[in-house]
Amino acid sequence: MDTYRVSEAAELLGVSDDTVRRWIDAGRLPARRDGGRTVVDGPELAAYLAAEADTPTDPRARSVSARNRLPGIVTRVVADTVMAQVEIQCGPYRVVSLMSAEAAAELGLAPGARAVASVKSTSVVVERP
Repeated sequence: MDTYRVSEAAELLGVSDDTVRRWIDAGRLPARRDGGRTVVDGPELAAYLAAEADTPTDPRARSVSARNRLPGIVTRVVADTVMAQVEIQCGPYRVVSLMSAEAAAELGLAPGARAVASVKSTSVVVERP
């Protein structure tokens, strides 16, 4: 299972480290101690991101270059014997990719896994960092 340090969770959430610490202290974001540091378990962070996701309304979002690498966290995987639908929360953006079930399994894609969505035209390629 992937875990995220406070700074990594903050980057994925698009907020400061201090904000994440406040959310943890307030019980808003589940976390635990691992060694000497505070970590957030991947599935917990994925659930939080999915619950807090907001669809962007900024019209500039449609006019960005087609070459984009969006780091994020997998929030959902729906797979059958042939295909998989993988949802990734990349900051405030939800990205959905359709791929073979074999590719999703080979990449180890599951809620909480770190992933990068590379966007070119209408194709989304997902990779694990």
